[in-house]
Amino acid sequence: MTEARKPSVLFVCVHNAGRSQMAAAFLTHLAGDRVEVRSAGSAPADAVNPAVIEAMAEVGIDLSAQTPKVLTVEAVQVSDVVITMGCGDACPVFPGKQYLDWKLEDPAGRGVEAVRPIRDAIQSRIGQLLAELTG
Repeated sequence: MTEARKPSVLFVCVHNAGRSQMAAAFLTHLAGDRVEVRSAGSAPADAVNPAVIEAMAEVGIDLSAQTPKVLTVEAVQVSDVVITMGCGDACPVFPGKQYLDWKLEDPAGRGVEAVRPIRDAIQSRIGQLLAELTG
């Protein structure tokens, strides 16, 4: 008997510097090696938002070594679930993938006080997503 393939999730936002980074970090933290996790941006920033790094550090997750990555067709092709967070028409669509669009405020240019509620909303959604993915 062969082991079932683990699910793969791609989180996408415009800059890959805030929402998608937080979502990927929470899913990686909670799922461990049970889920393959990626994040990318349609127009990646130069660095992860410092307020996002600070907000995630408050919950014990270190994003300081992460860098924004560009969205590629290949990343979408190899993912089972693609979760967009404001990338609009830049996300390629392939049959057989599950697409979700999470309406979340953009933390760009905002301080840690404004990022905390976005972080908490993402954490809640990740808990629900993980339950759906792993049963």
